[in-house]
Amino acid sequence: MSAGRSRITLRFDWVGLVFACLLTLFIALPLIVVGTWAFTEIWRYPSVIPQQFGLRFWGQTLARPDVWDALFLSLRLTTTVTLLSAVICLPAAYSFARLRFPGRNILFLSFLASHAFPKFGLLVAIAGIFLQLGLISTFWGVVLIQLVGTLMLMIWIPVAAFQNVDRRMEEAARDAGAAPLRVFWSITLPQAAPTISAALLLTFVGTFYETEGAWLIGAPGIRTMPVLMISFINNQIVVQYGAVLSVMLWVPSFIALMFARRVIGTGAFARGFGA
Repeated sequence: MSAGRSRITLRFDWVGLVFACLLTLFIALPLIVVGTWAFTEIWRYPSVIPQQFGLRFWGQTLARPDVWDALFLSLRLTTTVTLLSAVICLPAAYSFARLRFPGRNILFLSFLASHAFPKFGLLVAIAGIFLQLGLISTFWGVVLIQLVGTLMLMIWIPVAAFQNVDRRMEEAARDAGAAPLRVFWSITLPQAAPTISAALLLTFVGTFYETEGAWLIGAPGIRTMPVLMISFINNQIVVQYGAVLSVMLWVPSFIALMFARRVIGTGAFARGFGA
């Protein structure tokens, strides 16, 4: 009987190993290839590995003023959008989680609207409105179009966080004489903060990589790092320029994910969804 159980366990372990290897292949292999190109000077077919490594293309890429302009602009845009999204969405999320008012469910589901239709078609319609308002090729025009893309993330995740706060602790604090603001600041917010922080990090990373809205609304005056990378890939016959920018684009998301893993933890994020 025990031998049969061992064979079953071993079989499932091998199946899991195969799926893990396939998943790693499809996800990690493109990243490895792009990362390798960024540090390659000569790589000609049919060689499996580059013939010559070096940092020559890093120097050429980083010496361009437009690269640094695009990087600082992307960071400024992303920070602005994330802060505005928090100011607008977190009070709304708390209201959806704790209050009951007419049309609540319909309004809550309406935040899915921007993701329920083809994104590019929606952006074209918004671009027509922005053209009439003089927001095309402006910083605040790109901020507004990227803000639309953060609404679902910054509403739905914090709502789950506020709904899963331990109400008994809040009631105990109120019974002890704590004012509503003190209860929120001392009980509600600390419990919801890890999941809200995860939502902020996801919003920051997603906004940093947002391309379609930044290109459609911002061109030609506003060029973020993803938009610049696309122009490098389309207009340059040298693969390394686009690869270097791709590696540079990985850095903010890597830092954000490491921060989430170290400070927030996976358990806190799961608790925000009631897991």
